[in-house]
Amino acid sequence: MSTIDPVTLAVLKGRLEQIVDEMDATLFRSAFNPIIAEARDACHGLYHPETGATLVQGTQGLPIFVGAMAFAAKAVIDKVARDGGLEPGDTFLFNDPYEGGTHLSDMRLVRPVYRNGALFCWIASVGHWLDVGGNVAGGYNPRATESHQEGVRIPIVKLFSAGKVRQDVVDILAANTRSWSSNWGDLNGQLNALDLGERRIHALLDEYGDTTIQTVFTIFADRAEALMRASIATLPDGTYSFEDILDNDGITDKPLTVALDLTVNGDAMTLDFSRSSPPAAGPINIAYSTAVAACYVALKHAFTDVPANAGCLRPITFVIPETTLLAVKAPKPVAGYTETILRLIGVVFGALAKADPSRATAAPFGTINALSLSGTRNDGSPWLMFSFFGGGLGGNPESDGLSHANNPISTATIPPIEILEAAYPVLFTQWALRPDSAGAGAHRGGLGAIYEVEPLVDASVSLLGERGKAPPFGVSGGQPGALNRFIWQSDEGDKSPPLVSKITDVKLRAGQRVRLETPGGGGWGNPSDRDPSATARDVRLGYVSAAAAGKDEAQEGAAA
Repeated sequence: MSTIDPVTLAVLKGRLEQIVDEMDATLFRSAFNPIIAEARDACHGLYHPETGATLVQGTQGLPIFVGAMAFAAKAVIDKVARDGGLEPGDTFLFNDPYEGGTHLSDMRLVRPVYRNGALFCWIASVGHWLDVGGNVAGGYNPRATESHQEGVRIPIVKLFSAGKVRQDVVDILAANTRSWSSNWGDLNGQLNALDLGERRIHALLDEYGDTTIQTVFTIFADRAEALMRASIATLPDGTYSFEDILDNDGITDKPLTVALDLTVNGDAMTLDFSRSSPPAAGPINIAYSTAVAACYVALKHAFTDVPANAGCLRPITFVIPETTLLAVKAPKPVAGYTETILRLIGVVFGALAKADPSRATAAPFGTINALSLSGTRNDGSPWLMFSFFGGGLGGNPESDGLSHANNPISTATIPPIEILEAAYPVLFTQWALRPDSAGAGAHRGGLGAIYEVEPLVDASVSLLGERGKAPPFGVSGGQPGALNRFIWQSDEGDKSPPLVSKITDVKLRAGQRVRLETPGGGGWGNPSDRDPSATARDVRLGYVSAAAAGKDEAQEGAAA
Protein backbone atom coordinates (compact mmCIF):
# COMPACT_ATOMS: atom_id res chain seq x y z
CA MET A 1 0.00 0.00 0.00
CA SER A 2 1.91 3.05 -1.22
CA THR A 3 -0.55 5.79 -0.29
CA ILE A 4 -2.86 6.14 2.69
CA ASP A 5 -5.78 8.54 2.84
CA PRO A 6 -5.75 11.30 5.49
CA VAL A 7 -8.64 9.85 7.50
CA THR A 8 -6.93 6.49 7.83
CA LEU A 9 -3.69 8.24 8.79
CA ALA A 10 -5.47 10.13 11.55
CA VAL A 11 -7.13 6.98 12.81
CA LEU A 12 -3.86 5.04 12.86
CA LYS A 13 -2.04 7.90 14.57
CA GLY A 14 -4.61 7.74 17.35
CA ARG A 15 -4.54 3.97 17.52
CA LEU A 16 -0.74 3.82 17.80
CA GLU A 17 -0.59 6.52 20.46
CA GLN A 18 -3.37 4.74 22.33
CA ILE A 19 -1.27 1.58 22.47
CA VAL A 20 1.53 3.46 24.20
CA ASP A 21 -0.90 5.34 26.44
CA GLU A 22 -2.37 2.01 27.57
CA MET A 23 1.11 0.73 28.36
CA ASP A 24 1.74 3.84 30.46
CA ALA A 25 -1.58 3.46 32.25
CA THR A 26 -0.91 -0.21 32.99
CA LEU A 27 2.34 0.64 34.76
CA PHE A 28 0.97 3.70 36.56
CA ARG A 29 -1.88 1.63 37.99
CA SER A 30 0.20 -1.35 39.05
CA ALA A 31 3.52 0.11 40.23
CA PHE A 32 4.35 -0.14 43.94
CA ASN A 33 6.57 2.94 43.97
CA PRO A 34 4.79 6.33 44.32
CA ILE A 35 7.37 7.93 42.02
CA ILE A 36 5.91 5.81 39.21
CA ALA A 37 2.36 5.23 40.41
CA GLU A 38 1.64 8.82 41.42
CA ALA A 39 4.38 11.01 39.92
CA ARG A 40 4.42 9.02 36.63
CA ASP A 41 8.19 8.93 36.35
CA ALA A 42 8.09 6.38 33.53
CA CYS A 43 7.29 5.97 29.84
CA HIS A 44 6.84 3.54 26.97
CA GLY A 45 7.40 3.68 23.24
CA LEU A 46 7.71 1.87 19.92
CA TYR A 47 11.08 1.85 18.14
CA HIS A 48 12.44 1.09 14.68
CA PRO A 49 13.62 -2.54 14.20
CA GLU A 50 16.99 -1.60 12.65
CA THR A 51 17.88 1.89 13.90
CA GLY A 52 16.04 2.08 17.22
CA ALA A 53 14.61 5.45 16.18
CA THR A 54 11.43 6.55 17.96
CA LEU A 55 8.34 5.53 16.01
CA VAL A 56 5.58 6.37 18.49
CA GLN A 57 5.41 7.94 21.92
CA GLY A 58 2.32 8.36 24.04
CA THR A 59 0.84 11.42 25.70
CA GLN A 60 1.48 10.47 29.34
CA GLY A 61 5.08 9.25 29.58
CA LEU A 62 8.15 11.38 30.25
CA PRO A 63 9.46 12.91 27.00
CA ILE A 64 13.04 12.90 28.30
CA PHE A 65 12.81 9.12 28.61
CA VAL A 66 11.34 8.74 25.13
CA GLY A 67 14.25 10.62 23.57
CA ALA A 68 16.87 8.63 25.49
CA MET A 69 15.15 5.30 24.81
CA ALA A 70 15.95 5.56 21.10
CA PHE A 71 19.61 5.25 22.11
CA ALA A 72 18.73 2.41 24.48
CA ALA A 73 16.95 0.48 21.74
CA LYS A 74 19.94 1.02 19.44
CA ALA A 75 22.27 -0.27 22.17
CA VAL A 76 20.23 -3.49 22.32
CA ILE A 77 20.28 -3.75 18.52
CA ASP A 78 24.07 -3.38 18.55
CA LYS A 79 24.43 -6.03 21.25
CA VAL A 80 22.30 -8.46 19.25
CA ALA A 81 24.39 -7.75 16.16
CA ARG A 82 27.55 -8.59 18.12
CA ASP A 83 26.30 -11.57 20.11
CA GLY A 84 23.37 -12.96 18.13
CA GLY A 85 20.79 -15.18 19.78
CA LEU A 86 17.71 -12.94 19.47
CA GLU A 87 14.44 -14.88 19.77
CA PRO A 88 10.75 -14.10 20.16
CA GLY A 89 9.99 -13.83 23.87
CA ASP A 90 13.31 -12.23 24.76
CA THR A 91 13.25 -9.21 27.07
CA PHE A 92 16.38 -7.19 27.78
CA LEU A 93 16.92 -5.28 31.04
CA PHE A 94 19.52 -2.64 31.92
CA ASN A 95 20.06 0.70 33.62
CA ASP A 96 23.44 1.68 32.13
CA PRO A 97 23.42 5.51 31.93
CA TYR A 98 26.05 5.46 29.19
CA GLU A 99 24.10 3.10 26.91
CA GLY A 100 20.95 5.09 26.28
CA GLY A 101 20.18 5.55 29.96
CA THR A 102 19.81 8.60 32.18
CA HIS A 103 20.85 7.56 35.68
CA LEU A 104 21.00 4.25 37.52
CA SER A 105 17.54 4.56 39.11
CA ASP A 106 15.85 4.39 35.70
CA MET A 107 15.42 0.72 34.75
CA ARG A 108 14.84 -0.08 31.08
CA LEU A 109 13.16 -3.10 29.50
CA VAL A 110 13.37 -3.63 25.74
CA ARG A 111 11.54 -6.39 23.85
CA PRO A 112 11.40 -7.40 20.17
CA VAL A 113 8.01 -7.79 18.48
CA TYR A 114 8.01 -10.51 15.82
CA ARG A 115 5.58 -11.01 12.94
CA ASN A 116 5.70 -14.18 10.86
CA GLY A 117 9.22 -14.91 12.03
CA ALA A 118 10.59 -11.43 11.24
CA LEU A 119 11.38 -8.57 13.61
CA PHE A 120 8.72 -5.87 13.18
CA CYS A 121 9.68 -3.33 15.88
CA TRP A 122 10.92 -2.95 19.44
CA ILE A 123 8.80 -1.95 22.40
CA ALA A 124 10.31 -0.52 25.56
CA SER A 125 9.48 0.48 29.11
CA VAL A 126 11.42 2.63 31.55
CA GLY A 127 10.58 3.48 35.14
CA HIS A 128 12.31 5.13 38.08
CA TRP A 129 12.92 2.43 40.71
CA LEU A 130 13.01 3.50 44.33
CA ASP A 131 16.51 2.24 45.12
CA VAL A 132 19.30 0.43 43.25
CA GLY A 133 21.97 0.42 45.95
CA GLY A 134 24.83 2.90 46.25
CA ASN A 135 26.04 5.01 49.15
CA VAL A 136 22.83 7.02 49.55
CA ALA A 137 19.34 5.55 49.83
CA GLY A 138 17.37 6.53 46.75
CA GLY A 139 20.44 6.92 44.54
CA TYR A 140 20.83 10.71 44.48
CA ASN A 141 24.28 10.83 46.06
CA PRO A 142 25.49 14.45 45.89
CA ARG A 143 29.02 13.42 46.89
CA ALA A 144 29.51 10.67 44.31
CA THR A 145 32.69 10.87 42.27
CA GLU A 146 32.02 7.70 40.28
CA SER A 147 28.90 5.78 39.29
CA HIS A 148 29.77 2.90 41.64
CA GLN A 149 28.84 5.20 44.54
CA GLU A 150 25.40 5.83 43.00
CA GLY A 151 24.12 2.28 42.73
CA VAL A 152 24.52 -1.01 40.88
CA ARG A 153 25.08 -0.65 37.14
CA ILE A 154 23.34 -3.35 35.09
CA PRO A 155 24.59 -3.81 31.52
CA ILE A 156 22.27 -5.09 28.79
CA VAL A 157 21.23 -8.59 29.88
CA LYS A 158 18.37 -10.90 29.02
CA LEU A 159 15.78 -10.95 31.79
CA PHE A 160 13.66 -13.31 29.69
CA SER A 161 15.12 -15.73 27.17
CA ALA A 162 12.58 -17.11 24.69
CA GLY A 163 9.82 -16.29 27.17
CA LYS A 164 11.48 -17.90 30.20
CA VAL A 165 12.62 -15.73 33.10
CA ARG A 166 16.28 -15.88 34.11
CA GLN A 167 16.08 -16.19 37.87
CA ASP A 168 19.81 -15.47 38.27
CA VAL A 169 19.24 -11.94 36.92
CA VAL A 170 16.29 -11.46 39.27
CA ASP A 171 18.45 -12.59 42.19
CA ILE A 172 21.13 -10.02 41.30
CA LEU A 173 18.52 -7.27 41.20
CA ALA A 174 17.06 -8.34 44.55
CA ALA A 175 20.48 -8.40 46.22
CA ASN A 176 21.36 -4.85 45.22
CA THR A 177 18.56 -2.73 46.63
CA ARG A 178 17.19 -1.54 49.95
CA SER A 179 13.61 -1.83 48.63
CA TRP A 180 13.18 -5.06 46.68
CA SER A 181 9.45 -5.35 47.35
CA SER A 182 8.93 -1.96 45.69
CA ASN A 183 11.27 -2.75 42.79
CA TRP A 184 9.69 -6.19 42.31
CA GLY A 185 6.26 -4.64 42.00
CA ASP A 186 7.54 -2.06 39.53
CA LEU A 187 9.33 -4.70 37.46
CA ASN A 188 6.17 -6.75 37.14
CA GLY A 189 4.21 -3.64 36.23
CA GLN A 190 6.66 -2.91 33.43
CA LEU A 191 6.49 -6.50 32.18
CA ASN A 192 2.70 -6.38 32.17
CA ALA A 193 2.83 -3.13 30.21
CA LEU A 194 5.05 -4.76 27.58
CA ASP A 195 2.73 -7.78 27.40
CA LEU A 196 -0.25 -5.53 26.81
CA GLY A 197 1.59 -3.44 24.22
CA GLU A 198 2.62 -6.54 22.29
CA ARG A 199 -0.97 -7.81 22.22
CA ARG A 200 -2.28 -4.44 21.04
CA ILE A 201 0.34 -4.20 18.29
CA HIS A 202 -0.55 -7.64 16.97
CA ALA A 203 -4.25 -6.79 17.00
CA LEU A 204 -3.60 -3.59 15.03
CA LEU A 205 -1.40 -5.40 12.51
CA ASP A 206 -4.00 -8.15 12.09
CA GLU A 207 -6.59 -5.50 11.30
CA TYR A 208 -4.61 -3.22 8.95
CA GLY A 209 -1.69 -5.33 7.79
CA ASP A 210 2.03 -5.09 8.48
CA THR A 211 2.82 -3.19 5.27
CA THR A 212 0.25 -0.49 5.99
CA ILE A 213 1.60 0.19 9.47
CA GLN A 214 5.20 0.23 8.22
CA THR A 215 4.15 2.77 5.60
CA VAL A 216 2.46 4.85 8.28
CA PHE A 217 5.67 4.91 10.35
CA THR A 218 7.56 6.25 7.33
CA ILE A 219 4.92 8.89 6.59
CA PHE A 220 4.85 10.09 10.20
CA ALA A 221 8.64 10.45 10.35
CA ASP A 222 8.77 12.28 7.01
CA ARG A 223 6.02 14.67 8.10
CA ALA A 224 7.77 15.38 11.40
CA GLU A 225 10.92 16.24 9.49
CA ALA A 226 9.04 18.50 7.07
CA LEU A 227 7.27 20.34 9.88
CA MET A 228 10.49 20.80 11.86
CA ARG A 229 12.24 22.18 8.78
CA ALA A 230 9.33 24.56 8.17
CA SER A 231 9.50 25.72 11.80
CA ILE A 232 13.26 26.29 11.69
CA ALA A 233 12.90 28.21 8.43
CA THR A 234 10.77 30.83 10.22
CA LEU A 235 13.85 31.82 12.27
CA PRO A 236 16.37 34.29 10.83
CA ASP A 237 19.70 32.77 9.82
CA GLY A 238 22.52 33.38 12.26
CA THR A 239 24.20 32.13 15.42
CA TYR A 240 22.54 32.78 18.78
CA SER A 241 24.41 32.12 22.02
CA PHE A 242 23.14 31.62 25.55
CA GLU A 243 24.54 30.18 28.75
CA ASP A 244 23.56 29.50 32.34
CA ILE A 245 25.30 28.01 35.36
CA LEU A 246 24.96 25.20 37.86
CA ASP A 247 25.69 25.98 41.53
CA ASN A 248 28.42 23.36 41.90
CA ASP A 249 29.05 19.68 41.36
CA GLY A 250 28.56 18.62 44.98
CA ILE A 251 32.31 18.20 45.49
CA THR A 252 33.88 21.60 44.75
CA ASP A 253 32.01 24.83 45.41
CA LYS A 254 32.54 26.33 41.96
CA PRO A 255 29.89 27.09 39.31
CA LEU A 256 29.77 25.15 36.08
CA THR A 257 28.54 26.46 32.74
CA VAL A 258 26.11 25.02 30.23
CA ALA A 259 26.67 27.05 27.06
CA LEU A 260 25.01 26.84 23.66
CA ASP A 261 25.76 28.34 20.27
CA LEU A 262 22.65 27.75 18.17
CA THR A 263 23.06 28.27 14.43
CA VAL A 264 20.14 28.54 12.03
CA ASN A 265 20.92 27.90 8.37
CA GLY A 266 17.80 27.85 6.23
CA ASP A 267 15.70 24.90 7.35
CA ALA A 268 18.46 23.27 9.41
CA MET A 269 19.85 23.94 12.86
CA THR A 270 23.07 23.16 14.72
CA LEU A 271 23.22 22.98 18.51
CA ASP A 272 26.83 23.35 19.62
CA PHE A 273 27.58 22.90 23.34
CA SER A 274 31.38 22.96 22.98
CA ARG A 275 31.82 25.94 25.33
CA SER A 276 30.26 24.10 28.27
CA SER A 277 32.31 23.18 31.34
CA PRO A 278 34.45 20.03 31.31
CA PRO A 279 33.27 16.82 33.01
CA ALA A 280 32.56 17.41 36.69
CA ALA A 281 33.96 15.49 39.63
CA GLY A 282 30.49 15.24 41.15
CA PRO A 283 27.19 13.75 39.94
CA ILE A 284 25.84 16.46 37.62
CA ASN A 285 27.29 15.02 34.42
CA ILE A 286 25.13 13.54 31.68
CA ALA A 287 25.76 11.13 28.82
CA TYR A 288 25.49 12.15 25.16
CA SER A 289 22.17 10.35 24.71
CA THR A 290 20.69 12.24 27.65
CA ALA A 291 21.86 15.57 26.22
CA VAL A 292 20.25 14.84 22.84
CA ALA A 293 17.04 13.75 24.57
CA ALA A 294 16.95 17.03 26.53
CA CYS A 295 17.36 19.00 23.29
CA TYR A 296 14.47 16.96 21.85
CA VAL A 297 12.28 18.01 24.78
CA ALA A 298 13.27 21.68 24.44
CA LEU A 299 12.57 21.77 20.71
CA LYS A 300 9.20 20.09 21.21
CA HIS A 301 8.29 22.85 23.66
CA ALA A 302 9.31 25.48 21.11
CA PHE A 303 7.73 23.86 18.06
CA THR A 304 4.58 22.33 19.49
CA ASP A 305 3.00 21.34 16.16
CA VAL A 306 5.84 18.99 15.21
CA PRO A 307 4.95 15.30 15.78
CA ALA A 308 6.93 13.47 18.44
CA ASN A 309 9.03 10.94 16.56
CA ALA A 310 12.60 10.63 15.33
CA GLY A 311 11.87 12.52 12.12
CA CYS A 312 11.83 15.82 13.98
CA LEU A 313 15.56 15.48 14.78
CA ARG A 314 16.70 14.93 11.17
CA PRO A 315 17.28 18.66 10.51
CA ILE A 316 19.29 19.03 13.75
CA THR A 317 23.05 18.62 14.06
CA PHE A 318 24.35 18.09 17.58
CA VAL A 319 27.86 19.09 18.64
CA ILE A 320 28.32 17.75 22.18
CA PRO A 321 31.99 16.94 22.77
CA GLU A 322 33.19 14.38 25.30
CA THR A 323 35.34 17.20 26.70
CA THR A 324 32.19 18.65 28.32
CA LEU A 325 30.03 17.52 31.22
CA LEU A 326 27.26 16.84 28.67
CA ALA A 327 28.74 13.71 27.05
CA VAL A 328 30.63 11.76 29.70
CA LYS A 329 31.63 8.12 29.70
CA ALA A 330 31.73 5.55 32.50
CA PRO A 331 32.35 5.77 35.38
CA LYS A 332 31.68 9.52 35.67
CA PRO A 333 28.79 10.07 38.15
CA VAL A 334 25.43 11.06 36.67
CA ALA A 335 22.87 10.71 39.50
CA GLY A 336 21.92 14.40 39.35
CA TYR A 337 21.31 14.38 35.60
CA THR A 338 17.93 16.03 36.13
CA GLU A 339 19.58 19.27 37.27
CA THR A 340 21.83 19.46 34.23
CA ILE A 341 19.17 18.71 31.62
CA LEU A 342 17.02 21.43 33.15
CA ARG A 343 19.82 23.91 32.60
CA LEU A 344 20.38 22.55 29.07
CA ILE A 345 16.70 22.95 28.18
CA GLY A 346 16.84 26.48 29.59
CA VAL A 347 19.74 27.52 27.39
CA VAL A 348 17.95 26.15 24.31
CA PHE A 349 14.96 28.31 25.26
CA GLY A 350 17.26 31.28 25.82
CA ALA A 351 19.01 30.93 22.46
CA LEU A 352 15.71 30.50 20.60
CA ALA A 353 14.39 33.61 22.33
CA LYS A 354 17.29 35.58 20.86
CA ALA A 355 16.49 34.24 17.43
CA ASP A 356 12.80 35.06 17.86
CA PRO A 357 11.92 37.32 20.82
CA SER A 358 8.26 36.38 20.47
CA ARG A 359 9.25 32.95 21.79
CA ALA A 360 10.95 34.41 24.88
CA THR A 361 9.91 32.60 28.04
CA ALA A 362 11.54 33.29 31.39
CA ALA A 363 13.36 30.53 33.21
CA PRO A 364 11.40 28.00 35.28
CA PHE A 365 12.55 27.11 38.79
CA GLY A 366 15.01 24.64 37.31
CA THR A 367 15.59 21.99 39.97
CA ILE A 368 13.76 18.83 41.01
CA ASN A 369 15.18 19.02 44.57
CA ALA A 370 15.70 15.27 44.87
CA LEU A 371 15.06 14.69 48.58
CA SER A 372 15.54 11.34 50.32
CA LEU A 373 14.61 10.44 53.90
CA SER A 374 15.33 6.96 55.18
CA GLY A 375 15.61 5.00 58.40
CA THR A 376 14.09 2.19 60.42
CA ARG A 377 10.51 2.04 61.62
CA ASN A 378 9.65 1.27 65.21
CA ASP A 379 9.00 -2.36 64.22
CA GLY A 380 12.55 -2.65 62.85
CA SER A 381 11.60 -2.57 59.15
CA PRO A 382 13.55 -0.22 56.83
CA TRP A 383 11.87 2.65 55.01
CA LEU A 384 12.90 5.02 52.25
CA MET A 385 11.01 8.07 50.97
CA PHE A 386 12.29 9.64 47.78
CA SER A 387 10.47 12.47 46.10
CA PHE A 388 10.91 15.49 43.89
CA PHE A 389 9.17 18.82 44.33
CA GLY A 390 7.63 21.70 42.42
CA GLY A 391 8.28 25.38 41.87
CA GLY A 392 7.35 28.30 39.65
CA LEU A 393 7.45 28.37 35.86
CA GLY A 394 8.61 31.42 33.95
CA GLY A 395 6.44 34.29 32.79
CA ASN A 396 5.75 34.37 29.06
CA PRO A 397 4.36 36.78 26.46
CA GLU A 398 0.78 35.71 27.16
CA SER A 399 0.53 35.02 30.89
CA ASP A 400 2.12 34.71 34.30
CA GLY A 401 4.03 31.51 34.95
CA LEU A 402 2.31 28.59 36.63
CA SER A 403 2.75 28.33 40.41
CA HIS A 404 3.82 25.09 42.09
CA ALA A 405 4.29 23.34 38.77
CA ASN A 406 6.62 20.60 37.63
CA ASN A 407 9.64 21.27 35.46
CA PRO A 408 9.40 21.28 31.65
CA ILE A 409 11.37 18.04 31.31
CA SER A 410 8.34 15.83 31.62
CA THR A 411 4.66 15.24 32.14
CA ALA A 412 5.30 13.93 35.65
CA THR A 413 3.31 15.16 38.61
CA ILE A 414 4.40 15.98 42.14
CA PRO A 415 3.58 13.06 44.46
CA PRO A 416 0.53 13.86 46.62
CA ILE A 417 1.13 14.57 50.28
CA GLU A 418 -1.51 11.98 51.27
CA ILE A 419 0.33 9.21 49.45
CA LEU A 420 3.70 10.09 50.96
CA GLU A 421 2.32 10.30 54.50
CA ALA A 422 0.44 7.01 54.08
CA ALA A 423 3.48 5.17 52.73
CA TYR A 424 6.20 6.48 55.03
CA PRO A 425 6.61 7.54 58.70
CA VAL A 426 6.62 11.26 57.91
CA LEU A 427 4.35 14.23 58.57
CA PHE A 428 4.23 17.26 56.28
CA THR A 429 3.76 20.25 58.58
CA GLN A 430 3.70 22.70 55.65
CA TRP A 431 2.89 22.36 51.94
CA ALA A 432 2.22 25.84 50.61
CA LEU A 433 2.96 28.46 48.00
CA ARG A 434 6.06 30.56 48.75
CA PRO A 435 5.21 34.28 48.86
CA ASP A 436 7.55 36.72 47.07
CA SER A 437 9.32 33.92 45.23
CA ALA A 438 8.22 34.87 41.72
CA GLY A 439 10.26 37.11 39.46
CA ALA A 440 8.51 40.45 38.88
CA GLY A 441 7.49 41.39 35.36
CA ALA A 442 4.68 42.52 33.14
CA HIS A 443 3.86 38.84 33.44
CA ARG A 444 5.41 37.59 36.66
CA GLY A 445 6.84 34.15 37.20
CA GLY A 446 4.95 31.44 39.00
CA LEU A 447 5.40 30.98 42.74
CA GLY A 448 7.66 28.38 44.26
CA ALA A 449 6.58 26.28 47.23
CA ILE A 450 7.42 25.62 50.86
CA TYR A 451 7.61 22.01 52.05
CA GLU A 452 8.31 21.16 55.68
CA VAL A 453 8.71 17.50 56.59
CA GLU A 454 8.88 15.94 60.04
CA PRO A 455 10.02 12.31 60.26
CA LEU A 456 8.17 10.40 62.95
CA VAL A 457 11.23 8.23 63.63
CA ASP A 458 14.96 8.98 63.41
CA ALA A 459 16.00 9.55 59.81
CA SER A 460 18.92 10.19 57.48
CA VAL A 461 18.43 12.92 54.87
CA SER A 462 20.08 13.80 51.58
CA LEU A 463 19.30 16.48 49.00
CA LEU A 464 20.53 16.97 45.45
CA GLY A 465 19.20 20.26 44.11
CA GLU A 466 20.18 23.42 42.25
CA ARG A 467 19.35 27.12 41.86
CA GLY A 468 20.82 27.94 45.26
CA LYS A 469 23.17 30.56 43.79
CA ALA A 470 21.97 31.47 40.29
CA PRO A 471 18.25 32.32 40.33
CA PRO A 472 15.87 31.56 37.45
CA PHE A 473 16.43 34.38 34.98
CA GLY A 474 13.86 36.86 33.71
CA VAL A 475 13.57 37.95 30.08
CA SER A 476 12.54 41.08 28.19
CA GLY A 477 13.11 43.20 31.30
CA GLY A 478 11.66 40.71 33.79
CA GLN A 479 13.27 40.04 37.17
CA PRO A 480 14.74 36.73 38.41
CA GLY A 481 12.88 34.38 40.71
CA ALA A 482 13.92 33.57 44.27
CA LEU A 483 16.81 31.26 45.09
CA ASN A 484 16.39 27.70 46.34
CA ARG A 485 16.73 27.22 50.15
CA PHE A 486 17.09 24.09 52.30
CA ILE A 487 17.08 24.15 56.11
CA TRP A 488 17.04 21.45 58.77
CA GLN A 489 16.62 21.51 62.51
CA SER A 490 19.43 20.28 64.74
CA ASP A 491 20.25 20.35 68.43
CA GLU A 492 22.47 23.39 67.66
CA GLY A 493 19.72 25.25 65.79
CA ASP A 494 18.76 25.57 62.13
CA LYS A 495 21.37 24.62 59.54
CA SER A 496 21.80 24.91 55.76
CA PRO A 497 24.12 23.02 53.38
CA PRO A 498 27.65 24.40 52.99
CA LEU A 499 27.25 23.80 49.23
CA VAL A 500 23.83 25.52 49.31
CA SER A 501 21.83 22.98 47.31
CA LYS A 502 23.47 19.61 48.00
CA ILE A 503 23.96 17.65 51.22
CA THR A 504 24.02 14.08 52.50
CA ASP A 505 24.27 12.26 55.82
CA VAL A 506 22.07 14.74 57.69
CA LYS A 507 20.82 13.00 60.84
CA LEU A 508 17.44 13.94 62.29
CA ARG A 509 15.85 12.80 65.49
CA ALA A 510 12.14 12.07 65.40
CA GLY A 511 10.34 15.40 65.46
CA GLN A 512 13.11 17.47 63.89
CA ARG A 513 12.11 18.97 60.57
CA VAL A 514 13.56 19.71 57.15
CA ARG A 515 12.30 22.70 55.18
CA LEU A 516 12.56 23.19 51.44
CA GLU A 517 11.76 26.56 49.87
CA THR A 518 11.76 26.19 46.10
CA PRO A 519 12.42 28.93 43.52
CA GLY A 520 9.78 30.85 41.64
CA GLY A 521 9.98 31.40 37.91
CA GLY A 522 11.57 34.39 36.25
CA GLY A 523 9.46 37.34 35.12
CA TRP A 524 8.66 38.36 31.54
CA GLY A 525 8.62 42.03 30.53
CA ASN A 526 9.23 45.23 32.49
CA PRO A 527 7.44 45.18 35.87
CA SER A 528 6.29 48.77 35.21
CA ASP A 529 4.09 47.40 32.42
CA ARG A 530 2.15 45.10 34.72
CA ASP A 531 -1.54 45.77 35.07
CA PRO A 532 -1.99 47.44 38.50
CA SER A 533 -5.10 45.37 39.12
CA ALA A 534 -3.01 42.20 38.67
CA THR A 535 -0.51 43.47 41.26
CA ALA A 536 -3.34 44.30 43.66
CA ARG A 537 -4.76 40.82 43.19
CA ASP A 538 -1.35 39.28 43.91
CA VAL A 539 -1.11 41.23 47.17
CA ARG A 540 -4.69 40.40 48.14
CA LEU A 541 -4.10 36.67 47.61
CA GLY A 542 -0.78 36.72 49.45
CA TYR A 543 1.31 35.83 46.40
CA VAL A 544 3.27 39.08 46.78
CA SER A 545 3.69 40.99 50.03
CA ALA A 546 2.78 44.67 50.16
CA ALA A 547 6.41 45.44 50.99
CA ALA A 548 7.67 43.55 47.92
CA ALA A 549 5.06 45.17 45.69
CA GLY A 550 6.13 48.58 46.98
CA LYS A 551 9.77 47.72 46.37
CA ASP A 552 9.01 46.78 42.78
CA GLU A 553 7.18 50.08 42.26
CA ALA A 554 10.12 52.01 43.72
CA GLN A 555 12.53 50.20 41.41
CA GLU A 556 10.28 50.93 38.45
CA GLY A 557 10.20 54.63 39.34
CA ALA A 558 13.99 54.77 39.67
CA ALA A 559 14.40 53.05 36.31
CA ALA A 560 12.01 55.53 34.68
